[in-house]
Amino acid sequence: MCGICGILRNDQGQVDQQVLRNMNQANFHRGPDGDGFYFASGVGLAMRRLAIIDLNTGDQPIANEDETLWIVFNGEIFNFNELRQVLEQRGHRFRTQTDTECILHLYEDHGEDCLQYLRGQFAFALWDQTHQRLFLARDRFGQKPLYYVWRNDSLYFSSELPSLLAGLPFSPEIDLDAVDLYLSLQYIPEPRTPFHGIYKLPAAHKMICERGEHHIAPYWHLSYEPKHKATENELVEELRHHLTQAVRLRMISDVPLGAHLSGGIDSSIIVALMAEASSLPVKTFSVGFEEASFSELPHARAVARRYGTDHQEFTLRFEDVPGTLEKLVSHFGEPFADPSAIPLFYLSKLTREYVTVALNGDGGDEAFAGYQRYWLDPWANRYDNLPRLVTHRMIPGIVHWLPDKDDRPEGGSLVNGLKRLEQLTQIDARASILRWGSYFSPDWKRRLWREPRPDQSERILINQFEIANAACFLDRTLSTDIHTYLPGDLLVKADRMTMANSLEGRSPFLDHYVAEWAARLPEKWKTHGFTGKVLLRKAFAKELPASVQKRGKQGFGIPVGSWFRGPLADWARDVLLDEKSLMHTWFQPAAVQSILAEHRDGRYDHGKRIYALVMLALWAGQFG
Repeated sequence: MCGICGILRNDQGQVDQQVLRNMNQANFHRGPDGDGFYFASGVGLAMRRLAIIDLNTGDQPIANEDETLWIVFNGEIFNFNELRQVLEQRGHRFRTQTDTECILHLYEDHGEDCLQYLRGQFAFALWDQTHQRLFLARDRFGQKPLYYVWRNDSLYFSSELPSLLAGLPFSPEIDLDAVDLYLSLQYIPEPRTPFHGIYKLPAAHKMICERGEHHIAPYWHLSYEPKHKATENELVEELRHHLTQAVRLRMISDVPLGAHLSGGIDSSIIVALMAEASSLPVKTFSVGFEEASFSELPHARAVARRYGTDHQEFTLRFEDVPGTLEKLVSHFGEPFADPSAIPLFYLSKLTREYVTVALNGDGGDEAFAGYQRYWLDPWANRYDNLPRLVTHRMIPGIVHWLPDKDDRPEGGSLVNGLKRLEQLTQIDARASILRWGSYFSPDWKRRLWREPRPDQSERILINQFEIANAACFLDRTLSTDIHTYLPGDLLVKADRMTMANSLEGRSPFLDHYVAEWAARLPEKWKTHGFTGKVLLRKAFAKELPASVQKRGKQGFGIPVGSWFRGPLADWARDVLLDEKSLMHTWFQPAAVQSILAEHRDGRYDHGKRIYALVMLALWAGQFG
């Protein structure tokens, strides 16, 4: 696992080595074990290394036999041993034992189609000296990041936005339309960033730069058809086989590894499969809160006891939050409003004291339909078909006067759920996550901006819904989430918070063989009644403690509502009402004051809205 960066000059001029070194140093946390550089006419590549595989000879950049190809690589290729055997049989000679070198030899045989053979998480830059071609690519789900910008006929790219900014010969302009997307989605969706002209290479995409021209194209699509025809028992066995193999591949490491254990179904299954594959106790790590309704530690302990793991815990307290948020902003480099980044940061910090690699349950909800909104959507669609007098006036009018409770983990507050009904009628059903999860509805944004912005978030989600290779509403929603929410929020959070602590995260549910198989499950094996993950629960019922097996989806809930109503209220007010902040020029101060006052008085639970605004204000202070 590493951080990579580079510069390509179309005029074939020499790359400024100090600029590239500055960019590389900004990625230090992603790879504290060493660095490496390659310079040639018109190109410079650099990397910081976190040594996981081949500790002795795996330093990068790595070249092929005649040094006409060079690569810097961030990630892991989990099927590299299998690939290596095939490549050696075809006559390729290897200098190292690392997975990275396989990509070079695959490229020699298959060109850009080498991506089809890779089973893993990655972002890489490969320089083809013979053809004067730079080949950039990201993994299928976007687990590893890659930012880029063209300026003065030169390409700058890096694993992280702060590193990219460290090398630019100009100050980029903030894109307020991207900020508006952030208010709706709590992140800025790819390929956008908060700056004009700076982009993210989308997941499952490649970029080819050759002799002054470049093009970007997808290389993989997830298909939900045709559906499996097997019996229940056959499907259970197939699922167990695919996920077991995905876990075992991700346990290949030359350094100590463990698992993040939340006590939810997904991470508990991963720990169970790791314990089955390991002769030693699995090292597990969990984080909780002093607020009992948010803490999942009792469930995590039940799983740890069941499998005799070497278990470590951390309890997060509100006193840690203000200074932590400044750190998080510096690592994300762009506005990011998922509060669960806070506990993940501390969990990763604790984990890194013991291991260098940690497996997790990311991707299970999107693959097997774990979120409550997946089975709530049909009910919401029925509600939306009621007369407008009922849905737009009567019910919102009644719900408006209900006193809000403190925030609860997902699904915990009936009043909060009822107050979502007004938002349901404002947003297209095809944008499911906006209806249920957006902090700022279109109405809220109109109140907030000094000058109204075009609302593009709904259209982005609808477009993904419409192009999904799926037939039913549920599968189209799952596909939309996998192409937006997963790479834009969950995997950004996972990558930045683990790598901020020089820890590698691995996600067996995001093995593309597992995901492709799960996508083709009939709808009844994903949701049924008020339950999600139907087949997943059946397949691993014996591995899960009863308390975990019966649990609904809680999510990594954070008590931001009570924090901003209590110990962090004055701090948040100072941050948001600072007249020197860029926020003051963007938003109506009266609207911000109203949000703070309504939250303080308990009329509305604005905890997550306040969190999103605070993170935006801190970002504007650091990067604006």
